[in-house]
Amino acid sequence: MLFTRIKVVKLRSLLAFVAAAALSAEAESAIMQDLAGHLNNNDFAGAANVVANYRRVRGVAPDLLEAMSWMGRAELARKNVPGAEKYAQETYRLSVAETKKHPLGKDPNAPLALALGAAIEVQAEAMALKGERTDAVTYLNGELSKFKATSIQPRIQKNINLLSLEGKPAPALQGAALPAGKTALLFFWAHWCPDCKAEAAILKQLRSEFAAKGLVLIAPTQRYGYVANGDDATPAIENRYIDEVRQRFYPGLIEGPLVINQQNFQIYGVSTTPTLVLVDKKGTVRMYHPGAMSYPELRARIVAALS
Repeated sequence: MLFTRIKVVKLRSLLAFVAAAALSAEAESAIMQDLAGHLNNNDFAGAANVVANYRRVRGVAPDLLEAMSWMGRAELARKNVPGAEKYAQETYRLSVAETKKHPLGKDPNAPLALALGAAIEVQAEAMALKGERTDAVTYLNGELSKFKATSIQPRIQKNINLLSLEGKPAPALQGAALPAGKTALLFFWAHWCPDCKAEAAILKQLRSEFAAKGLVLIAPTQRYGYVANGDDATPAIENRYIDEVRQRFYPGLIEGPLVINQQNFQIYGVSTTPTLVLVDKKGTVRMYHPGAMSYPELRARIVAALS
């Protein structure tokens, strides 16, 4: 099936995410709120008018670019590839110009970073949908070279991995070794991540079922520069906080020395937490999955990897 390794977000899930982002306490952008209202009603023409009118009145700004990038994602979700590419390419052009005035900072969730990262992602997904998988990987590698060491590097690497990592040797981990002769489930998590905490019970059950058959869980994480309530923290303080989160939410699951470094997240393209990667006993990636998984779907993938 074309597009097996790169998953277009279901339209309903996408629109719910837009609404949540636009209406959160931190999001004050009028355009994102207006956009969410139209998209939640499947009013794509109205959403397009919101973007066009805002641009005509206010000009190009990061929140406009973020809204344009969501239009690209929405068009892709309903399989309108030409529409998705149109938004992706225009968002990319304007975002690159904007980075010359406002360079990308460290925050991957800043509007400009979100817009540029989404534009690159949508363009690659659209190419893959058209059967241009090899060209999409080439395109992404080119963008990775342009934006290496920026906040969107992991997102670009994620999309490269979605298209090309399965069936390839697993990249080496820093601070931990993939177990020789055993199947490894890599669980990339973050101390602030509610979806990671929700996945813990599933992972604990699966490990208890399959540990005797050779399944090993490895749980890399990284520092984000803050702890509870978003309070800034030194590396030492954040390390202690990560261990507190581990003990509270992952007892009996994440054991041994913590694996904490940014390089693993960059190599494995972890811009989404959790990210789950299944590596068979030969060291080959059998599954690369940004996002949470249900017990049945993850169990099926583990059974296949162990067989």
